[in-house]
Amino acid sequence: MSSQEHYSIVHNKLADKQLRENLKNVMTTLKTNRKNLITSRFKDWEGLREQGRAVKQKSLSQLDVLLERFEQNALKNGFQVHWASNSTEANEIIYKLMQEKHITKILKGKSMASEETHLNAFLKQKGLEPIETDLGELIIQLIDEPPVHIVAPAIHKNRYQIGEIFEQKLGAHLESEPERLNEIARVHLRKEFQTFKMGLSGVNFAIANEGAIWLIENEGNGRMSTTASDIHIAICGIEKIVESFEDAAILDALLVPSATGAPITCYNNIITSPRKSGELDGPKEVHIILLDNNRSTMLKDSHFYRALSCIRCGTCLNHCPVYDKIGGHAYLSTYPGPIGEVISPQLFGMAHFGHMVSLCSLCGRCSEVCPVKIPLAELIRDLRSEKIGQGRKNLKNNDGSLKDNQEIFMMNAFAKAASNGRKWRTTLKFAHIFAPLAKPFAAFIPGLKNWVAYRTFPALKGNLHKKVSQMQGVIYE
Repeated sequence: MSSQEHYSIVHNKLADKQLRENLKNVMTTLKTNRKNLITSRFKDWEGLREQGRAVKQKSLSQLDVLLERFEQNALKNGFQVHWASNSTEANEIIYKLMQEKHITKILKGKSMASEETHLNAFLKQKGLEPIETDLGELIIQLIDEPPVHIVAPAIHKNRYQIGEIFEQKLGAHLESEPERLNEIARVHLRKEFQTFKMGLSGVNFAIANEGAIWLIENEGNGRMSTTASDIHIAICGIEKIVESFEDAAILDALLVPSATGAPITCYNNIITSPRKSGELDGPKEVHIILLDNNRSTMLKDSHFYRALSCIRCGTCLNHCPVYDKIGGHAYLSTYPGPIGEVISPQLFGMAHFGHMVSLCSLCGRCSEVCPVKIPLAELIRDLRSEKIGQGRKNLKNNDGSLKDNQEIFMMNAFAKAASNGRKWRTTLKFAHIFAPLAKPFAAFIPGLKNWVAYRTFPALKGNLHKKVSQMQGVIYE
């Protein structure tokens, strides 16, 4: 996709007043809830953040060891462990399991990893039926859209729009009250849960010492998908491995307040084995797919690997002044927002996702609120350098196709002028003289026309070059 096509999509989202209103309402609520909870409930939130950062750094520093330990203990517990180096392998594992078990329908709890692998589209091509059971995921599946947010996938739709979707797609009576909308979804999904044989989930934390997986959710559909089925499949990115339950508990205490502003989720599902002899419920088989998909390549990079610390809380999206204006779809990636800008070019290639790094004001909010202290703003800035062939020039899958030679020329010219006193004074002198003349024609002048399309023409008042000379004289004295 060309940069012009991407800009067109961004502008279309900016022009969608209903989208912006919906996003503003939800983002304001999430930020307020988080702030109030942290203030009232936590004595040392910053100390907890530091603990979370240390847990993730420790886990990543010995990820190979922890992965092997997790596999050994998971196998002892009765799990079946599969390794997938990329999206295709992960999808093929699920497809083959469905074929072997003669299953044509799989009910899904929320899983961003399955969104990353585009599992739904893959299974539909094979004539199989993936059914989303998370309320937000169900809404967007009905209208064939991807998630707009990594935690709340349908926040771009308000309750009136959701009522219309249910009326059109499910044949329900038009409703707008949340309780009634939930009831419609519950009735629709209940018949699916009564007959399904295979369920799928993501994984929030995989505990190496125990060979167990920990899932958190608020609706109960995740627990249904993982316990009421005969076969449970869990897709786990390899960066989700932690050493112990204590480590996972620290991250859980950070994740939930950051994501929703609640102290704890409604459901914490810790799964340690398939159904054992004598037990009345639980799946007979549990398959865990450990997904790499370029995560090991990220881990090799001594600088950008820190993005693998992400616990998928989404708070960087909630606080981003760009995301709350355009929503997640404008990023054209499974992972939008600040964290998406950092991991998407690394996971899927700079050539395809380099456009994302321009969707940032570098305000630094994301770094300030990240519960595990990922320096997101710094990494985005550095990825911008990598995008145009500068920086450390160490990023994989960067073919240099996004380099803008005109932009590089202009920035080099600016740097030369700004670093030379005589040239800088001369530049300001001519700017002072010609700016009033350029103003009427700014919409037609290359460079300036992009600026004035959305901003006021800069006002240059007074004898700037003389003032700068006087200031420099004072400094030199």
